[in-house]
Amino acid sequence: MSQALFQHLNKFISVEPQRFEEMLSFFTSEKFEKKEVLIYAGSQCDQLFFVEKGCLHSYFVDDGGDEKTIKFAIEDWWITDFLAFHHQRNTDFQTQAVEQSNVLSISYKQYQQLLKQFPELEKYFRNVWEIAYGASLIRMKYVFEYSKEEMFNRFRKLFPEFVERVPQYMLATYLGLTPEYLSKIRGKKLS
Repeated sequence: MSQALFQHLNKFISVEPQRFEEMLSFFTSEKFEKKEVLIYAGSQCDQLFFVEKGCLHSYFVDDGGDEKTIKFAIEDWWITDFLAFHHQRNTDFQTQAVEQSNVLSISYKQYQQLLKQFPELEKYFRNVWEIAYGASLIRMKYVFEYSKEEMFNRFRKLFPEFVERVPQYMLATYLGLTPEYLSKIRGKKLS
């Protein structure tokens, strides 16, 4: 049994262990090594991932050949290109393990069957997606409202685990900074 997913589900809905085991049968448990790719850019986005242990990131490569991280996922977070997954299209983003990671994956077809068989999961996923959408709006607000240094300091206060776990160049691109500038402001004390 996946304790991580079981506990996460029960934050939003009530699921009995036996029923959870039935739900879990729709998922595949997978392990990925550091830098291993889960989804390649240009391929059909047919998988949704729940991180049990580890850290993943999704990124695109710009015209200059530089990686631009658009999102991270650590324990108890979901990750995929949600729009491409929903429409069953090819993704523009690559999803890769930042560190050795254990995930539960579910295909689009299995996900649809899961929701049909367990309608209470509609409420769970609605809550998860609403929170994720809200977080993306806050990130956009930070981009428009704060200086790059203020944005990093707010991020460091809210998500200290990322600052410690994620390579500096990935964090820099996620925040719209250069690695050199991030190194400079990272050394400053928080006020």
